[in-house]
Amino acid sequence: MSVPHVPLHVTGRILLDGDREVGEMWVRDGRLSLLRPTPQGSPATEISGWVLPGLVDVHCHVGLDAGGAVEEDTAVKQALADRDSGVLLVRDAGSPLDTSWMATRTELPRLVRAGRHVARPKRYLRHFGLELDDVADLPRVVREQARAGDGWVKLVGDWIDRDLGADGDLRPLWPRDLLVEAVEAAHAEAARVTVHAFSEEVVEDLLAAGVDGIEHGTGIPAELMPEVAQRGIRVTPTLLQVGQFENIAAQADGRYPVYAARMRRMHARRYEQVRAMHDAGIPLLVGTDAGGTIDHGRLADECAELVRAGIPDAEVVAMATWRARAFLGHGAMVEGASADFVVYPDDPREDVEVLRHPSAVVLRGRVVAP
Repeated sequence: MSVPHVPLHVTGRILLDGDREVGEMWVRDGRLSLLRPTPQGSPATEISGWVLPGLVDVHCHVGLDAGGAVEEDTAVKQALADRDSGVLLVRDAGSPLDTSWMATRTELPRLVRAGRHVARPKRYLRHFGLELDDVADLPRVVREQARAGDGWVKLVGDWIDRDLGADGDLRPLWPRDLLVEAVEAAHAEAARVTVHAFSEEVVEDLLAAGVDGIEHGTGIPAELMPEVAQRGIRVTPTLLQVGQFENIAAQADGRYPVYAARMRRMHARRYEQVRAMHDAGIPLLVGTDAGGTIDHGRLADECAELVRAGIPDAEVVAMATWRARAFLGHGAMVEGASADFVVYPDDPREDVEVLRHPSAVVLRGRVVAP
């Protein structure tokens, strides 16, 4: 049995997007209104503060942990942890669990699914993705994943090649011509493609293929940053994940020294890399990479890392809210839109640490947290 909607009257500083601000709005039957309603039924619950559209985690893995697919009840707990932190829209960047059923669960954040990671045997984390024995199958599998997801496909673009022995290092997984064909196949299905990419070597292939997104982007060279920016390719830096590169390097010491050295270099310059991408005009988005070894509900931590890299607080807030929503096609705060927003005691654009302390999280017109 569904919980009835309670009318809400919201006042304060309501940031509809980067250009529009109002001082008052109403919520009835789960929908926003900027017009004063005719009094009817029960009185509205009063909420006041700094109001933002629901936060967006554009690189998250619901239904996945370090061992692979999880049970459905665990996936629900993951989604609820994201929701209670203020994340009301998630782009799932690859999951071995079919989470399409979550669309019927109105208490969960909205989920945009990318299907399963597409990789090669022994060239990604075990139990995470679809591993293609024959690389020639890539366009066909991408087409299938495009049809199975919500308009996104996730490719693994590079990973350590252990067959090189002590010289093992990050190497692209796919021949360029097949990668081009695969992205064309996804686009023909009206789907977009985002690609896991740590290394420098894979970036030219991604540009040649016309990908729509790059995840991590630790190896994007400075000379290619203007082209990435000009094409409007969104990059999600995932600094919480890159912050673990030193530990990954330590595990590779001795057996894969070349790879370990590279991971340490990328770790050491992670903030410099993100700042350079921002300064080059690359449109950045915010994603935690939660679901593997990173807990859900940590978007505020990721935002703090981006500020630490030198991006202004107000820019990070825009990246984590209205810009990401517009990119994913999931709605501005306009008359009649679903009431998905977060209320804070202070302005997060002045200090992103405020994102850690929402005073109210409203999803589909219901106050769901705290």
